[in-house]
Amino acid sequence: MRGRTVFRRAQGGLDVVENGISAAEIKGVTWKKARGSVGAGECVEAAGLPGGGVALRNSRHPAGPALIFTGAEWDTFVAGVKGDEFDRLAN
Repeated sequence: MRGRTVFRRAQGGLDVVENGISAAEIKGVTWKKARGSVGAGECVEAAGLPGGGVALRNSRHPAGPALIFTGAEWDTFVAGVKGDEFDRLAN
């Protein structure tokens, strides 16, 4: 399923945020990175979207493409991370 989140802007219009949108175009969000980040550009940053979704971007390319997930997709991914389902990907 292609991630897509619809949210209302302050002006009352609708914005559609889709996978691949420039992260710089996602306005009004706060990007967060892991506390374990040492600032060497090795992080993935996440931002909660007003519609309940989550956007991800590469900290080395903050204006690069963002991956967009629905709340349900994000919750499933986080549960997998907490359940050690992805531990061997980086080895």
